[in-house]
Amino acid sequence: MSGKGKQTLRLDKILSHMGVGTRSELKKMVKQGRIHVDGKAVKDSGVQVNPEANVIEADGERIVYREMIYLMLHKPPGVVSATEDNRDKTVLDLLRKEDRVFNPFPVGRLDKDTEGLLILTNDGPLAHDLLSPRKHVPKTYEARVLGNVDEADVQRFKAGIQLDDGYETLPAELTILGQEETEEGTVSSISLIIHEGKFHQVKRMFQAVGKRVVYLKRVAMGELDLASDLAIGSYRELTADELSLLRK
Repeated sequence: MSGKGKQTLRLDKILSHMGVGTRSELKKMVKQGRIHVDGKAVKDSGVQVNPEANVIEADGERIVYREMIYLMLHKPPGVVSATEDNRDKTVLDLLRKEDRVFNPFPVGRLDKDTEGLLILTNDGPLAHDLLSPRKHVPKTYEARVLGNVDEADVQRFKAGIQLDDGYETLPAELTILGQEETEEGTVSSISLIIHEGKFHQVKRMFQAVGKRVVYLKRVAMGELDLASDLAIGSYRELTADELSLLRK
């Protein structure tokens, strides 16, 4: 039953990791003949199997073992980027049970009222690389800003903006996409690439130049773009190509 390739693991460890049941529940399932390996009912939930070489089934359903999960979420406003919160709905509440068993966590934060690209994973080293201040992973946002964003702002952002606490941001790439007149005044549509992730950074950068962000959406992280067909509030696993883009 050991197969070749990957080292063997206890069957109950594999199945509990994949959310099939607790150790005691799995023992009952084995007694009831509901767990099969390579087409044969197993008699011991602690048997060693090779998750890459052996075919594992629970109640007739194939169980494909993996340790890591990588999800792309189109975060909606009103949901907090946390694993738990006493007052508000969290991004984990948007996940299906079979994905929550991997204990994923959000890579960085999006403000409660901000929407857009959020990565969830249980891969700690990758999350650390993406968030490390030394790596300067670019993050791209689209925003609507109350006020007339002009070329002078573009140059100020390019030089770095001093925030309200005295912190000087790294140079940022501000692009003006358009403007419209509303009852509140001029609203500018912009794209902004920043290379760090300070608390409320985009909002505070515009506040520093006398303007106010009224809508904010993250559309890219590094070279990974938010999928255009991913509806707000929905998520899916990253493709192999997307994961390689993120690892760049």
